[in-house]
Amino acid sequence: MSMPTPRPALIALTKNGETLARRIASTLPNTEVHGLQSRTTAPDVPFTETMAHIKALFQDGRAIIGICAAGILVRAVADNLSDKRTEPPVIAVAEDGSQVVPILGGHHGGNKLARQIADVLDVTPAITTAGDIGIGFALDDPPDGWTVKDTTPAKALSAALLAGQKVRIACDTHLASPDWLDINADDTATLTVQITDQASSDSQALVLNPRILAIGVGCERGCTAEELVALVRDTLASANLAPGAVACIVSLDLKSDEPAVRALADAYRVPARFFDAATLEAESPRLATPSDVVFAEVGCHGVAEGAALAAAGPDGALIINKQKSARATCAVARAPAPIPPAQTGQRRGRLSIVGIGPGQASWRTPEVTAWLAGVSDVVGYGLYLDLLGDLIVGKNRHMSELSEEEARVRRSLELAAEGRDVALVSSGDAGIYAMAALAFEVLDRDNDGALNKVEIRVSPGISAVQAAAARIGAPLGHDFALVSLSDLLTPWDVIERRIEAVAQGDFTVAFYNPVSKRRRTQLARAREILLQHRPGETPVVLARNLGRDEEDVRVITLTDLEVNMVDMLTLVLVGSSATRHIRRGMNEWVYTPRGYAAKVDAPIKS
Repeated sequence: MSMPTPRPALIALTKNGETLARRIASTLPNTEVHGLQSRTTAPDVPFTETMAHIKALFQDGRAIIGICAAGILVRAVADNLSDKRTEPPVIAVAEDGSQVVPILGGHHGGNKLARQIADVLDVTPAITTAGDIGIGFALDDPPDGWTVKDTTPAKALSAALLAGQKVRIACDTHLASPDWLDINADDTATLTVQITDQASSDSQALVLNPRILAIGVGCERGCTAEELVALVRDTLASANLAPGAVACIVSLDLKSDEPAVRALADAYRVPARFFDAATLEAESPRLATPSDVVFAEVGCHGVAEGAALAAAGPDGALIINKQKSARATCAVARAPAPIPPAQTGQRRGRLSIVGIGPGQASWRTPEVTAWLAGVSDVVGYGLYLDLLGDLIVGKNRHMSELSEEEARVRRSLELAAEGRDVALVSSGDAGIYAMAALAFEVLDRDNDGALNKVEIRVSPGISAVQAAAARIGAPLGHDFALVSLSDLLTPWDVIERRIEAVAQGDFTVAFYNPVSKRRRTQLARAREILLQHRPGETPVVLARNLGRDEEDVRVITLTDLEVNMVDMLTLVLVGSSATRHIRRGMNEWVYTPRGYAAKVDAPIKS
């Protein structure tokens, strides 16, 4: 099976390079922009040492696209060049976008990646690989829908073709030589390219497997991955079918959240795709083992056979009838040409719930950036989506007003249930007074079968309280609490009791949603409660517009705190009785000691 191309890292050393990197990244899935910290503004991953950073990426097997001179890339990776069969792609792109040069890994995704970038920039890639130039393609890096069993014979074959020699093309009787394999062929030649979906093949030939096999599967709830993988492995082996010819794992949509099915797809490094019951029932006339029992349970007469046939298409055929293990079934259908998984059935939808931090791009985590780069749709409040800028260019945007939280959650879940890859965007951390809890609440409340099948993942973000604390020092150095003063969803008497408990417990406390145009009394009441339990000189941090151009962070005392100092963009952080406000030189800091001084001053026990 072919290895997937490593996730690309775009290296920018200047602001202009960063702009070009963003343009390229907007069209390439799952990429990151890495920027030299002193010369770029908002890279996904900042770095300070260019050569060391590039070297580390290369050692990690990451594809590298440098918006810089080719010599920089060569010198950075030179000490690590050892085996061209395993080295990741390294590509140099001129800062003005005029040149795209694959330097390393041409036959391991580099040439393909260079062509993709060149298409974006509307230039011709400077591909120098002899096979690509002389033959028009790389024998060891075939087009999508094809895999190479072993790349070892490719070098001799390419050399022979470049020298004008002929090559024999041997195809299975049910297969034909593909149009892209346009070479000088002769049935009497010694060197051979074999086109087959069989596991046993000519050991001296370059074996190309077309991805024409659809593996249909069914299983009971909780079936182990080991059982399903073993069933499919044994079924393919019994028919001498090549794993490299598998195009996709397919099943009924009711199985889209089954871990065993996903594990099987991962084992064969192919997509898992799903069909509804009506689509599978339409295949009933072609089933070898239709079942009324299955129909009564799920609405179609066959899951494994039906799914395999649906994926193979009307011209495909069932070549292995339903096989059973204790808790699973599988069947295999063969299509006349490579199966395009993206056009087959429906993928399992995924919802990524992400926090983008308070607003500054450098505070957005690399994981969140990577997840956003890979989605098709983004859902969120318009301001938060605007803060993402070029990162979501070309993606479907679904915006709503700030107060329409549940509508946003439902829209994101519905889109994911359609098989889309969706991001639900929050500011700060999605799990702190934000969208993650509401998403799970909707699932808990509705218990909707379609929504329940969506894959959901949550990535942490830097919260407003963390950003405020970092800007002013370390006020969260000891125990602290977070309280929202909004009574839209929580009764005020409940909030008031929580403030009283925080005050009595002498916690440092951060107030979210402190005021609004309508709510003007809650912050004042919170101040009154706190003053009953801590000094009036207690430091209070007012942090507004964190991470944005209008950022303002200042320190006052609890006595001086007034409602008109605060708005909805302000976080109010009140220290405990131990919190200190200090000035050193021209600097001022707020911190809450954890008690190390007492530990240092403690008498030594004999």
